[in-house]
Amino acid sequence: MLNVRPEMKVIYTSILIVFLLFLLLPMGTLLLRSFETAEGYSLTNYYNVLSNSELLTAFVNSIKISGLTAIITTILAFMIAYALNCTNIYRPLKSVIKMGILIPMLLPTITYGFAIMYSFGNQGLITQLLGKPLFDIYGFNGLLMGYVIYTLPAAFLLINNSFMYIDKKFIIVSKLMMDGSMRSFLNTIIRPMLGALGGAFVLSFILSFTDYGIPASIGGTYSVVATQLYQVMLGSIPNFNHGAVIAVLMLVPALFGVVLLNYLERFNFHYDKFSQIEMVENKIRDIILGFISIIVLMGMLSIFLVMFIAPFLTSFPYDLTVTMQHFINVFTSNDLTAVYKNSLIVAFFTTVVGIILAYSSAILNTRTGLKGRVAFDVVSMITNTLPGMVLGLSYLLLFNGSSLKGTFTIIIVCNIVHYFTTPYLMAKNSLSKMNPSWETTGGLLGDSWFKTVYRVIIPNSASTVIEMFSYYFINSMVTISGIIFLVSAQTSLVSSKIKELQHFAKFNEIFVLSLLIFFTNLIVKLICDYLQKKQSVKNF
Repeated sequence: MLNVRPEMKVIYTSILIVFLLFLLLPMGTLLLRSFETAEGYSLTNYYNVLSNSELLTAFVNSIKISGLTAIITTILAFMIAYALNCTNIYRPLKSVIKMGILIPMLLPTITYGFAIMYSFGNQGLITQLLGKPLFDIYGFNGLLMGYVIYTLPAAFLLINNSFMYIDKKFIIVSKLMMDGSMRSFLNTIIRPMLGALGGAFVLSFILSFTDYGIPASIGGTYSVVATQLYQVMLGSIPNFNHGAVIAVLMLVPALFGVVLLNYLERFNFHYDKFSQIEMVENKIRDIILGFISIIVLMGMLSIFLVMFIAPFLTSFPYDLTVTMQHFINVFTSNDLTAVYKNSLIVAFFTTVVGIILAYSSAILNTRTGLKGRVAFDVVSMITNTLPGMVLGLSYLLLFNGSSLKGTFTIIIVCNIVHYFTTPYLMAKNSLSKMNPSWETTGGLLGDSWFKTVYRVIIPNSASTVIEMFSYYFINSMVTISGIIFLVSAQTSLVSSKIKELQHFAKFNEIFVLSLLIFFTNLIVKLICDYLQKKQSVKNF
């Protein structure tokens, strides 16, 4: 391990100060505020919140629907990942499924609700095609559909990635040993995947439990904890102390999730090597799983189809005359173009500064001998389980009277901290696989540590940096839960503006702005994928 140099200590200390000011201090403030009363500090706020039947109902509702969402999402994500990794489905079809399942990640969750309304409402596109409404979309049904669409891509990525580390040779061995189909499936697939399946379940549950966008657009009278927190904090009579209590209680499921994942970790085991082999021919298996995957993909994408139709019509579904007026209205509105520019500014600076912070943390952890570098792993664990809405509220409470309130700076910092875990782990995994002697060799050649990092380390991890860029940028463009308490009239973003337009029933403008976000993220995603492929060819 490289000797510790002064510049490393300076960077290490600077990063720790950032997390102290913008993670630990806000969360400490939130916790203290939850105990604060007019008479001093006590459990009165917790008693009042827990004795409020409406809030308790919201918590129960959130747990119920998030649990059901997590079960459905984990099953669907596993089936699709299994179809892509353990069947002989036509390869180009696999590529279509793999790309298509990730499309919802390019849109803000608040848009999901409006797409469901315009698809399954009484006058919706799918309702008209079928001739009658399939179900009541407001409340539980709409939320369940929206949550599944929202959490499926993330759960799929997690499970699909884990399939890469399963040695498929054991599937063949199990068959040769005359194991029954179920026994073989449980021992060679399910057991090695328990950790990933548990992770997908916990991830889906937490994402659903803490999301604000979907219930804000289609929740109806079905009360959930995220909308209750919003009403308590930004209602006619805000109650910051009760809001802090609700936010603290929202952390409880995340803590249970961490405990569950630690328990499932004991079931994980590692293979000495991985064998890439052709799967046993089974046309019935391939047809069934291929059909299920296509149905799930088509069902999910059909809901968003209306978003690409309604803005081009005068008044869907009443006046179907083709027009570009809605786009003209948006692009000629200084207010609406301003929020799009704001989103671009926030996403860009979040990405650049976030990459510097996450990459620096990873390089100090994996390629230096700094004492206390494990602190970065602790930080990533905290940010991984911390809901964006809770983090945003803690910033509001801490910086409410400061010059940072309502600025782009606080929004950017919130996004950086909120989404820190995944880019950090990307960089950490990449850097830990590199030759550990590069910095030593650079030093012997007279290069400074910075010069070695710039000339050797970064070029060899360029593909990871590009992936980090894509992750930070796309998530910054679509987030709403993390920034809903932090935006002001001057710093409004597209996702928060959509919430405002909802009150005026300007759904065409909502879809136009959603398309702007979608195509912006799609372009960024395609460019990043192209650069990654180019980098891979170069390295090869």
